Amino acid sequence: MPPRPYLQSILLMAASAAAGDSAPLFSVRRRFPAAFAAAGGHRTCLLHSLSGSRLPKRAVLACFFGTTPTPEALPAGPVVPPSSNLRSIEETRACKERMGQLLEKLKNEGISRKRWRLGAFNRTLCPMCKGGSSEELSLSVFISSDGLNATWNCFRATCGWKSYAQPDGVSKVYQAKRDTGNETDQGVKANHAVKTHRKLREEDLCLKPLCDELVTFFSERMISPETLRRNNVSQRKWNNKLVIAFTYRRDNVLVGCKYRELPKKFSQERNTEKILYGLDDIKQAHDVIIVEGEIDKLSMEEAGYRNCVSVPDGAPPQVSDKLPDKDHDKKYQYLWNCKEYLDSASRIILATDADPPGQALAEELARRLGKERCWRVSWPKKNETEFCKDANEVLMFLGPQALKKVIEGAELYPIRGLFNFRDFFPEIDSYYLGIRGDELGIPTGWKCMDELYKVVPGELTIVTGVPNSGKSEWIDALLCNINDQCGWKFVLCSMENKVRDHARKLLEKHIKKPFFDARYGGSVERMSEDELEVGKEWLNETFHLIRCEDDCLPSIDWVLNLAKAAVLRHGVRGLVIDPYNELDHQRPSNQNETEYVSQILTKIKRFAQHHSCHVWFVAHPRQLHNWNGGPPNMYDISGSAHFINKCDNGIVIHRNRDPDAGPMDVVQVCMKKVRNKVIGQIGDAFLTYDRITGEYKEADEAIVAKVVKQQMRQKQTMHHHR
Repeated sequence: MPPRPYLQSILLMAASAAAGDSAPLFSVRRRFPAAFAAAGGHRTCLLHSLSGSRLPKRAVLACFFGTTPTPEALPAGPVVPPSSNLRSIEETRACKERMGQLLEKLKNEGISRKRWRLGAFNRTLCPMCKGGSSEELSLSVFISSDGLNATWNCFRATCGWKSYAQPDGVSKVYQAKRDTGNETDQGVKANHAVKTHRKLREEDLCLKPLCDELVTFFSERMISPETLRRNNVSQRKWNNKLVIAFTYRRDNVLVGCKYRELPKKFSQERNTEKILYGLDDIKQAHDVIIVEGEIDKLSMEEAGYRNCVSVPDGAPPQVSDKLPDKDHDKKYQYLWNCKEYLDSASRIILATDADPPGQALAEELARRLGKERCWRVSWPKKNETEFCKDANEVLMFLGPQALKKVIEGAELYPIRGLFNFRDFFPEIDSYYLGIRGDELGIPTGWKCMDELYKVVPGELTIVTGVPNSGKSEWIDALLCNINDQCGWKFVLCSMENKVRDHARKLLEKHIKKPFFDARYGGSVERMSEDELEVGKEWLNETFHLIRCEDDCLPSIDWVLNLAKAAVLRHGVRGLVIDPYNELDHQRPSNQNETEYVSQILTKIKRFAQHHSCHVWFVAHPRQLHNWNGGPPNMYDISGSAHFINKCDNGIVIHRNRDPDAGPMDVVQVCMKKVRNKVIGQIGDAFLTYDRITGEYKEADEAIVAKVVKQQMRQKQTMHHHR
């Protein structure tokens, strides 16, 4: 029996022989002839003889033994049960099939290699980025020894391509169970092991002072020899080329080294800890500047800023979808490695490049460092048409004072939802100058109404009134007036009206003639067919409809999504939702009606503000007890007091029902709430309704006085009864 220290190597050679490789078998025969003779040259018996007493039970080794020995060839002692051996044969065959599928899938992805090591990480050329300009083998590929999966990841910062492949018929659940259950798998060990970094020694790198050629290279970029010496910028031979060496240090101890060829090809020492370049310069600094490259850090020093560091890996192509946790944040591990240095900074100025990757890097840094303490720079123009790209371009084209001015002019990094008034100064100026033309509101078309109410884009108007008061008719007349004056377009979600009836009402108001030759039209001539055709064109250009074609009730989200589409597609400026009680009001069991109403009104207001669209929302009052015939209050709306609390304008439409109080066609428009004093005030306006054409006209002063007097008498009577 061979000595125990050699057992593992012999087992592996025998396993390779079992897989079909004859060279290891000859090696065993040469080194251990007695064991080979006892086994009769049989692969499985050879492994049995070498192991002394019995075969290993590990499934990883079992898949390598592919033939069953004859009974007379087996040595004395315990024998492996035939069922176990048959199972090994099937596992071996399945393993080979899985391996073949994996290699084919890797080939289809463009991943190839002359020889793969199973259960270990293999480095090869990334088919996505081709290793960059240096063509480095940046793609790490791991193929599990059981052939169940292959994973790969490109470690170039500008690429980062990663994915996985599985053979057909292997479910993700089964794969997860094997990964968590097989603690001896090398891939699991590799994933959970603590990564160790190389310790660099300066004498091993053979660094030398910069030659005259490289000093001239930096001088052309306005970097002085003094700055180069202070930052230990050196040179060395790398891949038979003379390269610049940027040394990464912590507490003046060499941690990593990055190389640059003059054609701007970069490479780094492998397996070293990632830290920021110039880390010692920001120790206990309250203000820290972060740039994208080492030369930019040197440029900042020329402008008088030593409290500057550079990222080691450049910029990503775009901002990542979500922020990973610390353990999985591989691309930005240098930030976590330098956390104690960055935590002491109260202000971090992000001076990354002006191109899209540079701006993506700024966003990634700000997300991790905290946007509340981040600032950003704006690079100036280097000529009439182009802007400077980075700190070194500013230094080269405009000088150190211009670069200093860039840092002094850094602005707060934007945080979503947090603004300064300065961000809105252009909008405030336009509002002051009246450039848009609707700053003081759009007139309603009735002079008596314009003193109380005008239509402002981005506001919400709640309209209520007892049934059959003419709420919908009044809104239709208002829309027609606004269209005549300003050409606004509207989207209508009117669920109580049939489309044909709504079209008739709008056409009658626009053409000012009855749609039918019927009794309600009296002696007024009906609109002609030519007028109808012209009116239909006007309808189609002015109004768009939101209709629910099936039996279900529309939700407020469904209505607002379609209204948003109408804004973007057709340029509508007004939305009508009529009425509230025709919407689907399903709500969570833990939400009461008051909370629900508040929520939907908030959604409507946000829609109005974001799309500069005025919204009219019709809501019916609850059942009124002991009603005296007067106009209801906004607080009488069914559902919640939020209808008046959250709206910008509150209007009550009331029709006279008392012949003694005046004509029955008098309509009272009560302004109960006006949030914006610029466009109106609380008060009442009186209109008369033309039943033939559906038009509203201003009422005579005598009629108005009679109606007001009758209402005062009703109030006194009510007060007397109380």
